[in-house]
Amino acid sequence: MTAARLLRTGLSVLPVLAAAAYAAPVLSTYGPLRNRAMPRLSGRGRPDHVALTFDDGPDPLSTPLFLRLLDERRVHATFFLLGNQAVRAPGLVREIAAAGHEIAVHGWLHRPLLLRGPRATHDDLARARDTVGDLTGRTPRLFRPPYGVMSAAAHLAARSLDLTPVLWTAWGEDWRARATPESVHRTVTADLRGGGTILLHDSDCTSAPGSWRATLGAVPRILDTCAMRGLSVGPLREHAVDPL
Repeated sequence: MTAARLLRTGLSVLPVLAAAAYAAPVLSTYGPLRNRAMPRLSGRGRPDHVALTFDDGPDPLSTPLFLRLLDERRVHATFFLLGNQAVRAPGLVREIAAAGHEIAVHGWLHRPLLLRGPRATHDDLARARDTVGDLTGRTPRLFRPPYGVMSAAAHLAARSLDLTPVLWTAWGEDWRARATPESVHRTVTADLRGGGTILLHDSDCTSAPGSWRATLGAVPRILDTCAMRGLSVGPLREHAVDPL
């Protein structure tokens, strides 16, 4: 192969290699692999504790019902808020914080970060972090990417913004139209282990309309199951052996 042809071949594969490097973190979306190989990203923590987390809020229709339920059960959780939802309900953001819950960010818009470039990714996370921080008086430290999909740019942006990405070890598939309290509870508890992080949704802004009702009905059952298994439940800030 001539030097010129070798150069052309090398140049032709560069975009492919660059795209592969950019998208490589998407492998972390595969739960079993992530849980084994990336315990910190998965939200693995103390073996006697389970972290309860909610995505996609705040929603003035549904989130207050979750807050009331959690207050009745004397449980705190971590809420991963969308920036564009937060600015529509600033009082509700403050109410979540005042109730003692941990507030984190889910980005500004619920769009896959894998489809965004480095600048757009950084700007999205920074806008969400700063907006939520201004509303609560405390800068968020945790973030969860939409759809749980990371990219190289997302990791770099999170590092520069002092945000720690956290995904989950168990979810309820509660965004589906056919979800029921029974199905959400069954799906969560099938993968629930001590030290795990549960993903649920307190809003249907990116889910099937009304799907949050199944989640709301499942939460007491999930809490009861955790209690039966001798597991305490709380936010991520109380979860990690080494604080996130």
